[in-house]
Amino acid sequence: MKKFNIRKVLDGLTAVSSSASSPQTGNRENDIIPETLQSEHFQLCKTLRHGFPYQPSSMAFDPVQKILAIGTQNGALRLFGRAGVECYCQHESASAVIQLQFLVNEGALVSALADDSIHLWNLRQKLPAILHSLKFNRERITFCHLPFQSKWLYVGTERGNIHIVNVESFTLSGYVIMWNKAIELSSKTHPGPVVHISDNPMDEGKLLIGFECGIVVLWDLKSKKADYRYNYDEAIHSVAWHHEGKQFVCSHSDGTLTTWNVRVPAKPAQIITPHGKQPKDGKKPEPCKPILKVEYKTTRAGDPFMILSGGLSYDTVGRRACLTVMHGKSTAVLEMDYPIVDFLTLCETPYPNDFQEPYSVVVLLEKDLVVIDLAQIGYPIFENPYPLSIHESPVTCCEYFADCPAEVIPALYSVGSRQKRQGFSKKEWPISGGNWGQGTLSFTEIIITGHADGSIKFWDASALMLQVLYKLKTAKVFEKPRCKEEKSSTDIVDEDPFAIQILSWCPESRVLCVAGVSAHVIVYRFSKQEVTTEVVQLLEVRMQCELNEVESPEDGGEQVSAVSTPGTSSSPLSSLPQSHPSTSSNNSSDGLRDNVPCLKVRSSPLKQSPGYQVELVIQLVWVSGEPPQPITSLAVNSAYGLVVLGNGNGLAVVDYLQKTLLLNVSTAELYGSTDPHHRQPRSPRKTRHPSAGLCDGNDSSAAPEERCKSPTSVKSKSRLISKTVVNDFAKISRKISMIGDQKDDARDSSFSRSRSSSVTSIDRESREVISSFLFCDSLSKKSEMMAVPSLWFGTSLGSMLAIALTVPSTTEQRMQQPVGIAFCGCVVRLKGAILRMAQLDACGALLPHVCESWYEPNAPEEERERTRKRRPTSPPSSQENQDCQYAVVCSEKQAKVVALPSQNCIYEHNITETSFVLRADVVMMTAGVCIACFCANGHIMTLSLPSLRPLLDINYLPLTDMRIARTFCFSNQGQALYLTSPTEIQRLTYSQETCDNLQEMLGELFTPVETPEAPNRGFFKGLFGGGAQSLDREDLFGELTAGKASRSLAQHIPGPGGMEGMKGAASGVVGELARARIALDERGQKLGELDERTAAMMASADSFSKRAHDMMLKYKDKKWYQL
Repeated sequence: MKKFNIRKVLDGLTAVSSSASSPQTGNRENDIIPETLQSEHFQLCKTLRHGFPYQPSSMAFDPVQKILAIGTQNGALRLFGRAGVECYCQHESASAVIQLQFLVNEGALVSALADDSIHLWNLRQKLPAILHSLKFNRERITFCHLPFQSKWLYVGTERGNIHIVNVESFTLSGYVIMWNKAIELSSKTHPGPVVHISDNPMDEGKLLIGFECGIVVLWDLKSKKADYRYNYDEAIHSVAWHHEGKQFVCSHSDGTLTTWNVRVPAKPAQIITPHGKQPKDGKKPEPCKPILKVEYKTTRAGDPFMILSGGLSYDTVGRRACLTVMHGKSTAVLEMDYPIVDFLTLCETPYPNDFQEPYSVVVLLEKDLVVIDLAQIGYPIFENPYPLSIHESPVTCCEYFADCPAEVIPALYSVGSRQKRQGFSKKEWPISGGNWGQGTLSFTEIIITGHADGSIKFWDASALMLQVLYKLKTAKVFEKPRCKEEKSSTDIVDEDPFAIQILSWCPESRVLCVAGVSAHVIVYRFSKQEVTTEVVQLLEVRMQCELNEVESPEDGGEQVSAVSTPGTSSSPLSSLPQSHPSTSSNNSSDGLRDNVPCLKVRSSPLKQSPGYQVELVIQLVWVSGEPPQPITSLAVNSAYGLVVLGNGNGLAVVDYLQKTLLLNVSTAELYGSTDPHHRQPRSPRKTRHPSAGLCDGNDSSAAPEERCKSPTSVKSKSRLISKTVVNDFAKISRKISMIGDQKDDARDSSFSRSRSSSVTSIDRESREVISSFLFCDSLSKKSEMMAVPSLWFGTSLGSMLAIALTVPSTTEQRMQQPVGIAFCGCVVRLKGAILRMAQLDACGALLPHVCESWYEPNAPEEERERTRKRRPTSPPSSQENQDCQYAVVCSEKQAKVVALPSQNCIYEHNITETSFVLRADVVMMTAGVCIACFCANGHIMTLSLPSLRPLLDINYLPLTDMRIARTFCFSNQGQALYLTSPTEIQRLTYSQETCDNLQEMLGELFTPVETPEAPNRGFFKGLFGGGAQSLDREDLFGELTAGKASRSLAQHIPGPGGMEGMKGAASGVVGELARARIALDERGQKLGELDERTAAMMASADSFSKRAHDMMLKYKDKKWYQL
């Protein structure tokens, strides 16, 4: 036994997260089931990050490669090319990225961070890596400038000094511009930090330095002295040159723009306040908000563009952030949905000394990226091809479906294409760099996200891309109050009452079922035809608490215990569908709200476009002053036509075809007389706030990022507990309080306070909640010989129970006869809440879920019957004393495999002792089937089936945020995802095959492109000077001339290049060869054109010679007076 245990430990088990799986005695024939999955089939790695960069802080653009880079406040770097070309990188320090500078057309990027470090990124490889880093020790970095086609980076600091870095070796030059030499000696005050550095477009030897106090200095690099100094009373935010190098514009903190002539430093040539009111008496206009940035771009054929952000008048309270475009005499003020972080003007040429010819503006907002077309009247925006709208409303839940039917994506796209907005620019998206990857995945992938406003989005996630297919708004089903005063007193949440909590989707039949935070469930059917629903079908369900918890209302009947009679309904309400919920609160004799739903279904006709259309609305109602418990589990099955939902009170089974309630039973009645749990009576609570235990009304100090969290977050004000049961979230809160920071602790304590206000101490540990469901054809009874339609359900106390269903065989009978229900009792018990259940056949293969294929629900009856097919299944038959099915059950603590119909546990595995499982899924891999688990301690594990051998155990991501627990999900083919921030989805794979092919599938950022030719200086400019003046920076800043910099000033840190750096260098060589080849081709073409021109000139010269000779012969012998 000892040798066996040691071998198991060496096979990959860890004492922290798992213990050995143990086969149970009594079923030796099950040991011969072959398993093809081995540990070498698994490897964990991140694939792509989708969505808008969370908390962006800076931006840069390569005008030749057409690549956009965005830095964030947590040190992340996102790179965007053409649609489908994206890349994510992360600085180790996680400090804010304050500035980005491309080495234009060199496949490199310089990033400056708030921790006073600068880094050089190699973009010539598919996964960019840092080549060099430089950490400043004594001065803080405030601004960086890298001239076009230069290897010397100017770095301005908080002390007002400027240092120069060689970006090839990442070493400091001994050349330093000290602040006290730059400003006048008579000045007694420090000029403040450097806020701007740029070289004169026409003279690289002249450097323009802007200090925060309002002083601008034109520094001569060769003579090492200031040529001119320009003084203004207001602080400077940005500076922009005219391309001729004779003028520059400064933006100031009082909302003014000052235009200076380079050779006239005494006073500005012009002072304007773009948004200031001009007084009639000629006085100075009233000050406005600071102009944070200005750009000055010229055109060859017309007036220049002056583009600025900020500068609005102070009396425009509540007005949204604006971008102002001044072109000639016209001024356009473009309102943005969010505050502006930065903007860049995209121009036709990368050379600063030529006419810029701007064609669009990229505007980086706090939560969006907008690109404006400057070439069209009205400045329309481009349609954004990136999936940046994930956070349009906060994500509350998500599901991941890999290997879907191939026809689903085209069907969703066809109906979703009609929802697209109009009025976009007709031109192509200007950020068009990079190339797509060569490799692709052979299966389709769909991600579904539920949002706080009740919307649902379907995303095509195939081939490592993400594209929105279709958007569904569930709030259309309900009537919205026009103002807060009209809100119903039956609401159990103060805001976001339509937020999506749980999603259940059948890809084959396209039936969608969603549960919301207001204890409502909506069933949708997919249709390609538009319909108008006169009356929305509604079913109200009264789910009572345990028998002795709440006093029964006078008008309610007794709850029926576990039923076995087919078709029996245990609901005290009528099971017939209603057209709309009760419009006024029904009160029992003691004045408590009773039989009232939380939301009011609209009573007017509902026009439903092609796509998902409402089939049935199910609402849980108040019971004797008690609000309905949040729905904790949900499942839909198209083959049976049933929906089942569960919460802390019990479960309800609804026939969505007949619109009737089949079963409504409390958790105390599930076991009948064999209840294994000791339940204590609870005193009734007469008074309870509508949102007690679910929310906290005090949210005055909520931070903006906190408000973006989903309704399921552990947070105050109207946030309802979601998919995981209440008891589980209390456990998660306690775990986070041990590993989180003080902010997390505060959230956890507020959560426990909120929770304790409505749940008693007895309830907290012993209340049983329905946690999971599974519809299947199974042998749920020990005496069964043939598989029958069944419903399996698990509880938070670790019980897995079964219900046998009698479904009429023909379509006509199905619509007329009720579905029979019979309880089969408890099948197996585990430690912790049941999270996932699945079914294997006798060979250990995963049995697909029973469903029917999609048919058009609005088609004529004959056509529906012709296309309506139930997915064929081969129900196993059991011989006497022989098992032919296996039930796979996974809980928070352990997993078990149970043989059916004998119900013997043949394998058992304790997944974790010190933590608990947050998400578990039974997934199909290329080589077999396994269980994938994500634990609260950050471990991702896979277990083989049916033997439950550990195949993978990696400490990947500690649970530091409830968002991860709520959104983490696995899918088939080794795919997984979670919401890594309020705006971003992180995808990862645990498949070795996908990891091996990842490099081929990723897109390339850098592509060999020839740099445009420099502008022609012209004959007279070349003759008399006046063109661009070049500078030998190597001679000026090199070690021979400038000397060495102080070693204590900055520390050089080699990048983690290694093999990646070598690969990048190799790809760089390939790129250089390709570039040289392009240049040779172009030179050959030009030489060919030159030969043709030369031949033409020679022919012309010959012709001229002949004509001259003929003329000479004609007049040769004539006298002058004969001419």
